[in-house]
Amino acid sequence: MNWKETYTKIFLKQADKTINDATVTEYLPRWWQNTRNKETGGLRLTEEGLDFIMHNIKLQTYEVPYPADFELTTNSVIWLDNFIDCPYYIGRKSIIVTNEKKAVELTLFSGDIRKFGITKALKRQEK
Repeated sequence: MNWKETYTKIFLKQADKTINDATVTEYLPRWWQNTRNKETGGLRLTEEGLDFIMHNIKLQTYEVPYPADFELTTNSVIWLDNFIDCPYYIGRKSIIVTNEKKAVELTLFSGDIRKFGITKALKRQEK
């Protein structure tokens, strides 16, 4: 299932916009960082996508600030892509998620998405 396409249709419906293949094709690259189809994850929003869900459909979002000494790495971004299963936005000083449970999980790691990713990867490896 293509979650980005599903979310795009839901967002368009909530904003009372037409839902057809042309509209979905137009908005997919505007709202999502990566438009490739993935089974899980891959729900990173663009700035325009974040703005749309926050201001047009007023979807609840949760902002989790990074620790003061945190450096965002490519590896951290890959882990987020694999382990965050809701639309999210990576900012310069924080991550914004649309799922309260994910916000709590990230807060328990003090916003350190590197530690969050390592922990999730180790748990997956144990299984």
